Amino acid sequence: MDDLRIERGTPPAAPRRILPLVLAAILLLLALAAAWWFARPQPPALRTAVARAVSATGAERTVLNASGYVTARREATVSSKVTGKVMEILIEEGVRVDAGQILARLDDTNVRGNLELAQAQLAAAQSALEETKVRVIEAERDLRRLATLLQGTVASQADFDRAETAALAARARLAQQATTVTVAERTVAIWQQQLDDTIIRAPFAGIVTSKNAQPGEMISPMSSGGFTRTGICTVVDMDSREIEIDVNESYINRVAPGQGVEATLDAYAGWKIPCKVIAIIPTADRQKSTVRVRVGFDQLDPRILPQMAVKVAFRDSGAAPAANPARLVLVPKAAVQNRDGRDVVFVVTGGRAERRAVTVVGTQDAETTLSAGVADGETVALDAPTELTDGASVRPTRL
Repeated sequence: MDDLRIERGTPPAAPRRILPLVLAAILLLLALAAAWWFARPQPPALRTAVARAVSATGAERTVLNASGYVTARREATVSSKVTGKVMEILIEEGVRVDAGQILARLDDTNVRGNLELAQAQLAAAQSALEETKVRVIEAERDLRRLATLLQGTVASQADFDRAETAALAARARLAQQATTVTVAERTVAIWQQQLDDTIIRAPFAGIVTSKNAQPGEMISPMSSGGFTRTGICTVVDMDSREIEIDVNESYINRVAPGQGVEATLDAYAGWKIPCKVIAIIPTADRQKSTVRVRVGFDQLDPRILPQMAVKVAFRDSGAAPAANPARLVLVPKAAVQNRDGRDVVFVVTGGRAERRAVTVVGTQDAETTLSAGVADGETVALDAPTELTDGASVRPTRL
């Protein structure tokens, strides 16, 4: 009977052996799931861009695209009228100056000495002139007295003639002294002008764009070799900024004075600047077969700097606007592909590519105009691979 007795206090050993097996199975399943997750095929990465709408009015139509540079009509390298050593520079790059403002001073030691000498000579000539005036008065008095005595036979004719000669000589000496004073005054004016030439002033109001000399250097109005400078600084009148464009003479018939222009600086690609044609230079460059066109800004902006590269689009301002202007959409040229004889665009929505047929109006530079198939603000794929299909998963990356 003892062999048939059940031991109530001893737990079964089977569950203890099963628990490690279950945990191992779970870990194995997790490892397999992770391996599948990382090894699964990834959707292709596509560059994307956002479509933007434009009006299809006649005023928006571009008849010619060109490129040029921002220039300043008034720009001067300021130099001196005389050769001399720079003693003081009063400006720095980027400083605004007014017309007539002092920019620099040259060594004026010798000029100032000559000016003082000329002023002393002028003072001496004026003193001599005053003395001669007194002598003339004295000689005229003697002449009048002897004339009276001659009538009374008190004085001889010889005495009267000597007095008359002395009076005439005094008057001649007075005229000579007056001329000497005039010459001395002109000499003082010349040296005063040369002293003023040692002070270099701004010819007009503008911005200093370059500083070309330092104190102690020699400067000259024309190049003389060696280390002699020919300019103190460069001043640019920022109010005279405009665009200069060389237009191929084959397309100059599309440009007219007063025509509307839309400019885009390379430094600010998204900024459209309204402009207009100022003038067409009436001559062609036979070497480049181009005609120069001047374009003015409707409103100047501090961001527009001389020598900046700029692209311009000449507008057909003479076209009449449509009664109900259609809405066109601009997309990058790389977004449009030709498949099965049709122009298509892949629109990316929710991580999937949707193939759409589009209607192309025209292509200019790197942009294509569409009239149907894509709406404003939708995201389009660029350079989509040939194996991309409608509804495929993609990873969009913004351009």
